[in-house]
Amino acid sequence: MRDADLVVMGFVRGAFGVRGWVKVQADTQYADSLFDYPQWWLKKDGEWKPYTFTDGSAQPKGLVVKFDGVDDREIAAGMRGMQIAIARDQLPAAADDEYYWIDLIGLDVVNKEDIVLGKVAELMETGANDVLVVRGDTDERLIPFVSDYIVDVDLAAKRITVDWGLDY
Repeated sequence: MRDADLVVMGFVRGAFGVRGWVKVQADTQYADSLFDYPQWWLKKDGEWKPYTFTDGSAQPKGLVVKFDGVDDREIAAGMRGMQIAIARDQLPAAADDEYYWIDLIGLDVVNKEDIVLGKVAELMETGANDVLVVRGDTDERLIPFVSDYIVDVDLAAKRITVDWGLDY
């Protein structure tokens, strides 16, 4: 499986118990939404390998998960640090005016005057709204991802147009 065909959703934090369960840190809006997918892809040493999700539960500090074929603590402990991804084609289509964060990262950000402000390096969740972290050659801007500032998102052109001045 290629990186472009997968969406990283979290990572394995370590072993949980003695029967092969692992602790998972989910980087999703709802952590337990990962349970909707029967096949997970885990990456170790640059290679993705499929794992079948068999059971899991939400805990206060993340998820605990059981995979088919992972039956003892040693195997589970060896999975620590592995990235977890879901095949992109298994994700539901985003609604109109909604985007997966992974699709926004790397897009060029320009203002209404067509001045390049940089690229989306990451997004932050602030509680009130999401924020684009836009990195240019020499600076970084935090732009709220709300309709007051986002004029257009063109995924095909890999470009976000914003109502944002150079001196903000």
